[in-house]
Amino acid sequence: MNNISTYLFRFSCLLLMLMVIGACKNDNLIQRGDTLPTAYKKAMALYQSDDYTDAAKAFETVIQLGRGTDYAREAQYYLAESYFNDKRYLLSSSEYGRFVTLYPRADKREEAQFKEAYSYYKLSPRYRLDQAHTRTAIEKFQLFSSRYPNSERSDQASKYITELRSKLAKKLYYSADLYKRTDSYEAAIVYYDLTIDNYPESIWAQRALVNEIDTYVTYANRSVTSKQRERYQAAIEAYEKFIQLFPEGEYRQEAEEYVDEAREGIADLGSSETSQDTNGVASSSGSNSE
Repeated sequence: MNNISTYLFRFSCLLLMLMVIGACKNDNLIQRGDTLPTAYKKAMALYQSDDYTDAAKAFETVIQLGRGTDYAREAQYYLAESYFNDKRYLLSSSEYGRFVTLYPRADKREEAQFKEAYSYYKLSPRYRLDQAHTRTAIEKFQLFSSRYPNSERSDQASKYITELRSKLAKKLYYSADLYKRTDSYEAAIVYYDLTIDNYPESIWAQRALVNEIDTYVTYANRSVTSKQRERYQAAIEAYEKFIQLFPEGEYRQEAEEYVDEAREGIADLGSSETSQDTNGVASSSGSNSE
């Protein structure tokens, strides 16, 4: 009996605590009849207490109540911040963009535009997945850099652009590599060329050009004799391009090994052709003498 009484007492205390907590939380939320300053104050209190989900809802209410006011402008910015801090980056990018559009002269416009781009940066997935958000992030950072060339964040924006472009280059490079491993040499060469042409500043471009030389050599080795010379020659031309683009490239020695193989292949073809020509002339001379 005493155990039952103790249990009921504890349950009652817990229920009372939950009611008190619920009442306190309700007091922190915007209520019908709250003035605009009160509503904004409550929204900021939620934001500052790291309750970003409820803060976002509260800032949305402030925006609806105070359209055209300074409160609505500040609420729009902190709505985006709430989504960002809550790691809801697609929503934060949208709300930062809305702030930039609605308040082109606001003090926080530069920061909002940077964080719009940064939200897409956070959405950018590993290189093997679809890179739509990566491309959008690059575009947004480029727009920021062109609009604020003297910004303290411009160097950071450039750094992110370089990182994201490298990811796109890596995706192309590994697509080419997959084609190469499956003996789809022409497709591999197309993707290596895309890596080199679109992202020449990346380390993947240098690596792609070396692999392209190797691909042409392998392709030539496995080709019929009539196609070998042009494919060995393509390997040599790819090497010359490598020397032009990356004269001090870290993969130069590897590139030289591949091009040496291509030159040997052409030399062997020349010897074979000479031998065939000689045999042909000898046969012809023999026929005439007969």
